Amino acid sequence: MGKKISDISEEIQFEIPSSWEWCRISTLISLLSGRDLDPTQYNSNHKGIPYITGASNIENEDLLINRWTETPVTISHKGDLLLTCKGTIGKLAYNSIGEIHIARQIMAISSVYIYIPYLRLFICSHISEFQKKAQSMIPGISREAVLNAIIPVPPFHEQIRIANKVEELSVYL
Repeated sequence: MGKKISDISEEIQFEIPSSWEWCRISTLISLLSGRDLDPTQYNSNHKGIPYITGASNIENEDLLINRWTETPVTISHKGDLLLTCKGTIGKLAYNSIGEIHIARQIMAISSVYIYIPYLRLFICSHISEFQKKAQSMIPGISREAVLNAIIPVPPFHEQIRIANKVEELSVYL
């Protein structure tokens, strides 16, 4: 489990079971913010690793690759949860490819402390809250909004059970 929160009583929205704990997301994840590349640093010739630039590269939570780079700087790894954070915000996809360079419109989330599909459920349910905290003229989700969010964290096996059940039920929607 991540670092326990000491004084968040004013931020707690509801009671949770005693085996769960409230945690700030910053104590549970690594958050990588992307970086744009100059047009001379990417290609459409399949040379290098995929370059994900934004929401246009995510369709039905799958990654669409149309650019590559031989000079990656901010590299997401297989299993990371990708979140569009600028422009069209709130689209999610798992990095199912391997190493990819992400542009500044994307954040990559990884963790060994929380089951990423469980965290994905939380993020999906809080997109509008993250949007409300945007501080700029261009719509976006800030690193601080994600990192400072407080999440109810059950034991790991319960995170898996919850995520699997929601996935199972979403088939019927």
